[in-house]
Amino acid sequence: MPNTFGASVDKAVKKIETSPAERLTVFLEIDPKNQGIAVLKLPTKIQKEILSKLTDDELISLLNYPDPDKVTDILQLIDERRAENILEKLSSSIKEKVEFLLRFNPKAAAGLMNLDYVVAGSDESIHKILESVINHEKRNSKFPTILIVADGKLLGELPGHVLITHPTGKLEKISPLIKKLPALAYDTDEHKVVNSFIKHPHDKVVVLDKDDSILGIIHSDDILRLVDKHSMKDLYGFAGVDSEEDALDSAFTKVKYRYKWLIINLGTAFLAASVVGLFENTISKFTLLAVYMPIVAGMGGNAGTQTMAVTIRGLVLKEVDLKSGHRLILNEMKAGATNGLINGLIVATVAIIFNQSPSLGFVIGTAMVVNLIVAGFFGALVPLVMKTLGKDPASSATIFITTATDVIGFFVFLGLASIILK
Repeated sequence: MPNTFGASVDKAVKKIETSPAERLTVFLEIDPKNQGIAVLKLPTKIQKEILSKLTDDELISLLNYPDPDKVTDILQLIDERRAENILEKLSSSIKEKVEFLLRFNPKAAAGLMNLDYVVAGSDESIHKILESVINHEKRNSKFPTILIVADGKLLGELPGHVLITHPTGKLEKISPLIKKLPALAYDTDEHKVVNSFIKHPHDKVVVLDKDDSILGIIHSDDILRLVDKHSMKDLYGFAGVDSEEDALDSAFTKVKYRYKWLIINLGTAFLAASVVGLFENTISKFTLLAVYMPIVAGMGGNAGTQTMAVTIRGLVLKEVDLKSGHRLILNEMKAGATNGLINGLIVATVAIIFNQSPSLGFVIGTAMVVNLIVAGFFGALVPLVMKTLGKDPASSATIFITTATDVIGFFVFLGLASIILK
């Protein structure tokens, strides 16, 4: 049977994203039970826009249905004073849980967790655990994760099917069925949380307090939502586009978000052109150089972008920083040298065979090696420096990397040509 509920919400979300003038109208047509789900599917800019236009009564109606962790996420999107007023008007059961969740840093593990779990001691009977599960379902309309503890320490998760297959059993007799779960401290940075799911795939992780008591659960779908959010931000950054820009924004808005990066790009293009201008006489003597110049520039730019992508991933996962980045930079330069030799030999062979010029082959081959080493160096260094300066490492770093590879690549290629080619 098709999931018409999910399809209808997705259809409304798509219309909200693509119809700026009708956003509020379309949103209010969604059943209040589904409005919270719809809000969390939207880009941050549109979320804030819609929530700011809702009345307090409409917002309270919306917040009565999502899980407390989702309610917390939504409240963090609106003005702090208004959020406090709205929270006071929510039902006591929701308010208590949301106030608990709001105590924690939203950028840490505790800010990502939910409270959809029950805790049982290792000496409890299956019947007693089943009672706790039923009570939780009555209050929250969700089947909880069953966490087993001994002496206050987490042992793992009791799979739900055990309640059915062992209705009268003792927990100690079925301990082999307890599934171990990874755990993280409540203040673990969200990037490390994501890294934990990526490097060691699992469907959930337990969040622990300072004394190792259980605070909450993080599910993989919450991590996927976070990864999607960061991926989209990085995608915009690579292109030099503001992450708050929408596809259907006005032309003026698009210009406002993009013009400064394009101006910087224009300045760097002039810098590269000025290097080429230094060797105008050499190019006029050997016009064949103009054919190979785009190859030098293109290979350097592509290699630099590859290195930048790897470096940004390392920064996101907290694997590297500027202090420890020397190893990354050195490895990328070594990789650049190797790739430069491979591609340099190929292009040198082409120059020798088709242009009957071993000297030109040597010049283009050497320039390729140098330029890919440069690409490895700047492709790793620029994101690390931008991150250290508090800037988004994905924000148009390609402009600076491409400038370095173009300027140095052209200088080496044309400089060698002016010395060697006679």
